[in-house]
Amino acid sequence: APGVYQLASLLVELDASDEASRILCADALYQMGCVEEAHKLLLLALSRNPQRSPILARLALLQLKKGFMYDGNQLLKKVIRIGDTSCLLPIMDIFKDEDRKLMQTHCHFRALTILKDKQED
Repeated sequence: APGVYQLASLLVELDASDEASRILCADALYQMGCVEEAHKLLLLALSRNPQRSPILARLALLQLKKGFMYDGNQLLKKVIRIGDTSCLLPIMDIFKDEDRKLMQTHCHFRALTILKDKQED
């Protein structure tokens, strides 16, 4: 992760508008345990393109990791509304095991709650 971070940082320095390098930087920071720095970098990337599902999904995980369930839910809803959920599966490979389980459990629980609410209606 440190080498990936250094390379991605260099790429960002060469082209500040390169979103893929910013995301790679954030992923490397996350892997190194620098969650706050990754969060800031993702927020900056999101400010430039607020409809990017890969950024929103990563931010959702960081919010869930911090215990901010409502914020995480809102970000996941936004990903679903955009309609580009294909980013979720590859991102799961980046997440650490405990965070992957957190995201899967949270999404599963939310899906069951939605189904239950619809059945009651």
